[in-house]
Amino acid sequence: MSNRFVVIMAGGRGERFWPLSRLSRPKHLLPIVGDSPMLTQTVDRLAGLVPAQNILVITNREQVAAVTEAVPSLPRENVIAEPVGRDTAAAVGLAAVLVKQRDPEAVFAMLPADHVIHDRAGFQRILERAFLLAERRDVLVTIGIQPTEPATGYGYLQRGEILENIGDRPAYAVRRFVEKPDLATAETYLASGDFLWNAGMFVWRVGVIEAALRRHTPDLAKGLRGMENDLAAGRPLDDVLEAAYAGLQKISIDYAVMEKADNVATVESAFDWDDVGSWPASARHFPADDRGNVVRGDAVMENAGNNIVIGQKGKLIAALGVEDLIIVQTGDATLVCRRDQAQNIKSLVKRLEGQSEWKHLL
Repeated sequence: MSNRFVVIMAGGRGERFWPLSRLSRPKHLLPIVGDSPMLTQTVDRLAGLVPAQNILVITNREQVAAVTEAVPSLPRENVIAEPVGRDTAAAVGLAAVLVKQRDPEAVFAMLPADHVIHDRAGFQRILERAFLLAERRDVLVTIGIQPTEPATGYGYLQRGEILENIGDRPAYAVRRFVEKPDLATAETYLASGDFLWNAGMFVWRVGVIEAALRRHTPDLAKGLRGMENDLAAGRPLDDVLEAAYAGLQKISIDYAVMEKADNVATVESAFDWDDVGSWPASARHFPADDRGNVVRGDAVMENAGNNIVIGQKGKLIAALGVEDLIIVQTGDATLVCRRDQAQNIKSLVKRLEGQSEWKHLL
């Protein structure tokens, strides 16, 4: 349908995948899983469901060239550069402004650029149902992921009553959103069967998300309305963003709207999903040797077990007598850390930011 759009959020730095991930080419522009960049996979996953001219990508200035290269099927004007990051609520608001310019009655999805989903047909069926629900009702639709473990790294949402059946899938009202829980709480969520992971995939009509932003974040909505008026007056988009974007409220869409709104609905996923938020998470998607080592690139493992080794062709990594390590080698930096320290790579990157001699490695 011509009035269905998808807006892909492709900002961020992907610090947890340093040193492979850099500011100019972060996680979503790398083949962390698969043979093509994660963003390319995300766009390819939409083929046949939404036309290329209705797919937009919101990124930042440092990544525009690489993003454009990664998605050659999209018109160049569909790659939009934020002059400064203002978190996801501003990105959603900007998306609403841009989609509204093309069709004020449109329904659009907001999708992250860097999730792993192998079942394209299953993903498209669920997204189709989410589009239908958003077209029929004045609701903010989120795609909930059926949890497979008591994960503490994800936010959760609690299902309420069934709103309607869409094909073979029920759509539920959402009772509440819950931030990342501790392990004991996550175990109770999993056992109850009422909680889904919040994957950050949303679908809504332009007017419905605009109303939610006006109600719950009036300052942000006011700034967005000013941008919309400037665009309607004929000012170039880049000029409008340069003048106004830095002044927008910096807040996530979850905090700004989803946790406050009383018209949130969910369609439960029926496809595989992984947000691959760390090196250990990415290793799940590759075969391991008989000692549990996952190796990509040229490496020799001797008396070594349960390691993740990411190297380059023609540049050997030799690991002897070590266990539970992450070793990542690039042309100008090498990371060595314990697997249980993977979530702290962001802290290491932040430390490098304060050292002028290593800033070029960020």
